[in-house]
Amino acid sequence: MATLRYIGKRKRSRPSERLNGLPANDSTILRPAGGVLHCLPMTIRRALITGITGQDGSYLADLLLEKDYEVHGMVRRSSTENFERIAHLTHRVTLHQADLLDQLSIVDLLKKVRPQEIYNLAAQSFVPTSWVQPVLTGEFTALGVTRMLDAIRLVDPEVRFYQASSSEMFGKVLETPQTEKTPFYPRSPYGVAKAYGHFITVNYRESYNLFAASGILFNHESPRRGKEFVTRKISHAVAQIKLGLAKELRLGNLDAERDWGYAGDYVRAMWMMLQQPKADDFVIATGESHSVRQFCEIAFSHVGLDWRKHVAVDETFLRPAEVEKLRGDSSKARRVLGWKPEASFDALVRMMVDADLKRCAHS
Repeated sequence: MATLRYIGKRKRSRPSERLNGLPANDSTILRPAGGVLHCLPMTIRRALITGITGQDGSYLADLLLEKDYEVHGMVRRSSTENFERIAHLTHRVTLHQADLLDQLSIVDLLKKVRPQEIYNLAAQSFVPTSWVQPVLTGEFTALGVTRMLDAIRLVDPEVRFYQASSSEMFGKVLETPQTEKTPFYPRSPYGVAKAYGHFITVNYRESYNLFAASGILFNHESPRRGKEFVTRKISHAVAQIKLGLAKELRLGNLDAERDWGYAGDYVRAMWMMLQQPKADDFVIATGESHSVRQFCEIAFSHVGLDWRKHVAVDETFLRPAEVEKLRGDSSKARRVLGWKPEASFDALVRMMVDADLKRCAHS
């Protein structure tokens, strides 16, 4: 297992010196009534992020570095490397090669890094691909969670673990809005795999007394979102059409509704979950749902265009089993964590369009 970038040596606490998953001399965490978190930094804490090169991983790395963490990232060995989202951070984070498909590589990595916090964000996360590669999706998104949890159990059970669960677990929703107690009814191999990852996290928490928390995050977007996702597909197409580089945008179900938030807001919730005295599960959502059609309307109108003149429905983009509407209730997170979203839906759409306008103009 090779380290891609190494930055200095820092004193590492032994597991025996830890208290509640943190080194005994690390930050003292105070949480008074009202759900506000206060950290009193004494020495640097160490975090490991799987999926650090993705949208959420890059924003989380930004956040943790702002809080003076020592940040390590797990990346898969590949003939082509895509570090675009963390290009501004490569001199401040340490990257290590390991794989969620390889239990031994995870164990070795935990022994080497000795993190106090682990954020498991790595997955095969594109829903349409999960129908094309359902077995691989299960290996990464479901069994990969088990491998990580078991590595924690074997190496250092005092580690605080965050699992990235998903609103896709609700699928064919049985109630609206969806809460932590809403039954799951996943409608894709991805949703099924995420449900497994969620329940195995709960199981290890209850069976081995691990500090293992799950964030049931509803859709969260940003300018760093991959272009295969519908929100970024729209914002990128709007920029291209505005600049005369394209004429048409082809989409699937325009009536599908999602609870869309800003990824930068949602990684704050991830961090907050691991600062609690007890591990738990939290829905993270805005509480508002909007359709793909509404996203198009705002995006095109932001650049002075009529979306109806440029958007065409293409049945090849329809899912085998559609999730029609998702809307989350994050009351528990707001009450216990003191978390709330800051960016509005309109601001999020405009932010993404503006970023793609700048990218397309420069390219």
